Amino acid sequence: MSNKLLAGRYELIEKIGEGGMAVVYKGKDRLLNRYVAIKILRPEFTKDEQFIESFKRESQASARLSHANIVGVYDVGKEGNIHFIVMELIDGKVLSEVIKEKGRIEYKEAISIIRQVASALSLAHKNQIIHRDIKPHNILITSTGVAKLADFGIAKAVSAATIVGGNNKIMGSVHYFSPEQARGAYVDERSDIYSLGIVLYEMLTGKVPFDGDNPVSIALMHINDPMPSLTKEVPGIPPQLEKIVNKATEKYQSNRYKTVDEMIKDLDDIEFITKVMGKDAFVVDSPDTDEVARYKKEQSSEKEYVTDVKPVKKERRKTDSKPSNEKNKMTMFIIIGAVVVAIAGLIGLGSMLGWFGGSDEITVPSFVGKTLEQAQAEAEKLGLVIQEGDLVYSPDQEEGLITSQNPVEGAKVTEGKVITVNISKGKKDGVVPKIEGMDYEEAKAYLESFGFKMGPGVTVQSHLPKGVIVSQFIPYGTSAKSGTEINVEISDGKGKEMVKVPNLIGRTPDEANSLLAGAGLSTNGNVVYEEVDGMAQNLVFWQSVAADTEVEKGSTVDYKVSKGTKPEGSGSGDADLDIDPDEGKDE
Repeated sequence: MSNKLLAGRYELIEKIGEGGMAVVYKGKDRLLNRYVAIKILRPEFTKDEQFIESFKRESQASARLSHANIVGVYDVGKEGNIHFIVMELIDGKVLSEVIKEKGRIEYKEAISIIRQVASALSLAHKNQIIHRDIKPHNILITSTGVAKLADFGIAKAVSAATIVGGNNKIMGSVHYFSPEQARGAYVDERSDIYSLGIVLYEMLTGKVPFDGDNPVSIALMHINDPMPSLTKEVPGIPPQLEKIVNKATEKYQSNRYKTVDEMIKDLDDIEFITKVMGKDAFVVDSPDTDEVARYKKEQSSEKEYVTDVKPVKKERRKTDSKPSNEKNKMTMFIIIGAVVVAIAGLIGLGSMLGWFGGSDEITVPSFVGKTLEQAQAEAEKLGLVIQEGDLVYSPDQEEGLITSQNPVEGAKVTEGKVITVNISKGKKDGVVPKIEGMDYEEAKAYLESFGFKMGPGVTVQSHLPKGVIVSQFIPYGTSAKSGTEINVEISDGKGKEMVKVPNLIGRTPDEANSLLAGAGLSTNGNVVYEEVDGMAQNLVFWQSVAADTEVEKGSTVDYKVSKGTKPEGSGSGDADLDIDPDEGKDE
């Protein structure tokens, strides 16, 4: 590889990674005498204008941003049909690998990582750039613990971040994208905040909050299901940290942090308390914290705390080998007084920050669809407090009724918890309601109540119950004229098994067929042999379905095989580049 150059200055040394769209090499910039990372668009995509445009967009978006927590872009170029980006070379691992190795990341380390990524996003958002694909695979951790955000491949400017449908829909990664991305609705900075909250949850628990058999079911979970309890998954983490995760991952954008800077402030508050109080400040199951909880429950005044401490003092006197003098007595009283004040202060601060959950948990009911007065009466019986939030238009609720709440239904809280509710300003004319997940006949009547009509339904294979709507062709929240037909996909209830397409690039036809068969896919796809520059003979250089795409079991995948290098003068003059998918992988 050392003899292969791009643009006459970038020497390719070894492959260090690959993705569905590009291969990344370690290289050396001979002009500036420094090591770099070189991302090269896969050969099979060089004739696809959409991929090339996405590749260019990544370089342009990244080049506009200069930040310690963003992977720097040095150069972008093209040589023949080879499109490449020259980037900062990171000595470290992707966050997904770190999570896989550690299982769960200790909460203070997780806060540090997520804060750095949030800082990078803050700069991007201030430059009107939304990343749209925040996930552990796009976050690199250097050997010194610095987090670097990469891959702005599907980033878009805020001015263009409107509802996108059809072939131009850019959704992100299904395990991390926001409900509005799942619906194909309006995406803004708060969509990145949602994904960041999902990443934080995964770092703390070692798993994503929503997982399923296929992308559609996972998308529906993001839209409908409440976040799993973080403190149940990982006892001992700060309750305030769970509040941050829950606020970042609210279903409605209006209920999330308005800016990533607000999220950073809350993360900084936890870091500050940890530094002041020590590493055990939030460990609810430690002996010290249990003692504090006991004092809080059993004692009601500072005088009673002193009474409870005195036996400890007497016990120490019995075990002392030497009698204490007056100075030692005074010292003891000072120590006891300091302990009492510290305990009282800790309890007060802990109560203010929500450290002490108490023994009785309350399951939050649904207040959606009720008036504020009804919700307040019901909440009072449960020991909860209702706080009025924003007035918002709602396609689902009449004016004056609650349209959303925080915490959501099913969340576990303690007595006195404040539940913020948003009140509907009414059904704004021409706003399409959400019918995904509803029974077809029920959805039909529901649409008509909004002035829309149910269009032709297409039955699709799905794991959802038979007759349930899998997707709607005009997304929820979209403006449309009264009487518009809303076409839908309806579940057949059968739900065929989905499998991932293997990476065939660089394999022989026999190896490709073996991989296809092993994945449960058909080996009867079309195989075409073509002459290709820079590709050894009898190797696959293109496949009809990208690697890691989920398709129905038994599907066919076509691929193309190289006949070898084109005769001199017959090609486009591409650089001699051999992309070997096995090179650079761990043995």
